[in-house]
Amino acid sequence: MANPHKVVIFDWDGTVVDSVEHITDSLHQAATELGFPALERAAYRDIIGLGIVEALEALYPGIRRDEMQAMREGYGRYFFSRKTSPQQVFAGMVDVLADLNSVGRMCAVATGKSRGGLDRALSDSGLGEYFRVTRCADETRSKPDPTMLEEILAHLEIAPEDAVMIGDTRYDLDMAQRINMPAIGVEWGVHDRSVLQQYGPYAVVDSVKALREALGL
Repeated sequence: MANPHKVVIFDWDGTVVDSVEHITDSLHQAATELGFPALERAAYRDIIGLGIVEALEALYPGIRRDEMQAMREGYGRYFFSRKTSPQQVFAGMVDVLADLNSVGRMCAVATGKSRGGLDRALSDSGLGEYFRVTRCADETRSKPDPTMLEEILAHLEIAPEDAVMIGDTRYDLDMAQRINMPAIGVEWGVHDRSVLQQYGPYAVVDSVKALREALGL
């Protein structure tokens, strides 16, 4: 690869960790428990990657503040009933992170998760040591606003063209496109190739092996 990017920024859910179905189930349980209508699973899947506030507003337009708070609490209760175990990390992803670190290429996370949720997931999965910096939706702006990417770049003193965003949703790639950051879409999460390609990634990959090749590993 002509430019082995100095910083590799990963989305979390659906990119590093196999958690999409658990998120979908948790959203469904939290909503229906409060009497909101059950939606198609595709609707719940489609908002994965957004911050929780933006996700719930998209799913249930007009939701009141008190209803949102109750739904957030219910979602957290269901989601955190299961830890993010090392077994949930997609096969081969630990080696990708280790190999990037071994050659001095910094890794970061940009996620729609809350800070508390990501910190717990980093600890439970055993992956925390690999990431130099992380940003979450509840401490900056939700995807596809690129603020979290800009904050990561500023912290590491890196230009957008020297980094790459890796994600499974249109929000990830849209976010990168807005600041002309290279991006790689992965097909094992939420959105398929036809959606991901709309945001100009230089690669869309269907396996971790193909991801390694796209990263020049």
